[in-house]
Amino acid sequence: MVIASIDLQNSKVVQLRGGVDLVLERDNPLELAMEFDRYGEIAVIDLDAAMGKGTNVELIKPLLRKAECRVGGGIRTLQQAKELVSWGARKIIIGSVVFRDEKGEFGVNIPVLEAFTQKIGRERLIVAIDARCGEIMVDGWKTGTGINVVDAIKTIEPYASEFLFTCVEREGTMSGTDLNLINKLCTSVSCKITAAGGISRLEEITELAGLGCDVQLGMALYTGKITLPDAFIASLNWKSPLIPLIVQDPAGQVLMTGFTDAQALAETFKRGLVCLHSRSRNKLWMKGETSSNTLKLVRLRADCDRDAILATAQPAGPVCHTGAWSCFDTNRTFSGDLLHDIISERFRNPVSGSYTASLDDELVREKIKEEAKELCDAKTRDEIIWEAADLLYFSTALLAREGVSVQEIRDELDRRHKK
Repeated sequence: MVIASIDLQNSKVVQLRGGVDLVLERDNPLELAMEFDRYGEIAVIDLDAAMGKGTNVELIKPLLRKAECRVGGGIRTLQQAKELVSWGARKIIIGSVVFRDEKGEFGVNIPVLEAFTQKIGRERLIVAIDARCGEIMVDGWKTGTGINVVDAIKTIEPYASEFLFTCVEREGTMSGTDLNLINKLCTSVSCKITAAGGISRLEEITELAGLGCDVQLGMALYTGKITLPDAFIASLNWKSPLIPLIVQDPAGQVLMTGFTDAQALAETFKRGLVCLHSRSRNKLWMKGETSSNTLKLVRLRADCDRDAILATAQPAGPVCHTGAWSCFDTNRTFSGDLLHDIISERFRNPVSGSYTASLDDELVREKIKEEAKELCDAKTRDEIIWEAADLLYFSTALLAREGVSVQEIRDELDRRHKK
């Protein structure tokens, strides 16, 4: 997987050389997050918090609602970690707090690791290994600990699902990363390692992928030295020229499966529509090029072995050549998303006599109040089902009128579940 980095400092997206010198800055973190999300998870790093100079939490919150993010930088308490997870962070990155004990002396703090693992789960915990010439650094890369990086990860592995290794002396230099040290790390532990710092060539990404490493890109990405489409393709496990590609809709219904190659992936990113390799015709094929039932790309994700891809896409119509919604199911699975789409279509293209099309803002809100009362007054099981269905319909109509998606409601419920 290729992970784009959004480093935040003074309410800006920045790139620093060696963690100190400002090289460039941007002021569009939300726009960047929505673009980067197509290619992989995003690493959102609060540099101000890491350096003890404040926080960018109000910038971070909206990013977590729009993209799949892992968050780090200055996370020192369980409360901070739990809040970030409740706001939508997929994983939490902790660093400095792991390498000091309760007396402030340097060493791997096992009680802290145990506490984080118990509260947010090992599967959500990433430990940042920021190393300069093999020595772990803390406090925003300012303080050496004397701890050897290889020794440390062996001790930490039982408590973390992943390590984020940053080669500090090469961070922001685009001079290449330390492949020898990364190879030692990969052979020392079995959990996933993401490499960052100095990566500037597609060949490096391919080499790191061969070691089983994910790659986190910063300076090379922002300066245009490497593009995310090229990086995504280079990071895959090309055991053969073709890789299976499974397509699902945003609600999770599987639509089809096919095969893709490097050319088809490049065209998918270029067009924003799912393209595949047709084995029968032995050529590039854009899904829907004759039927107009295209698949608008939302995001691509590689599987754990990087030899298969899951595409999330918005279908323009039935996907199967038989006219069925899915190649695996004749009908579109009924869901809140389907109800939302039907209501939205009635609003966009009203038909004479359509009750849904007649629901203006005032009427739909009145109906929600009315149906909520009727649900509360319902006595029998059948009455509860009937009135709940009415309330769900009118609530969805309000969401459609206000441009709120069902996925946003699911995300909010998920955040509350994780509190």
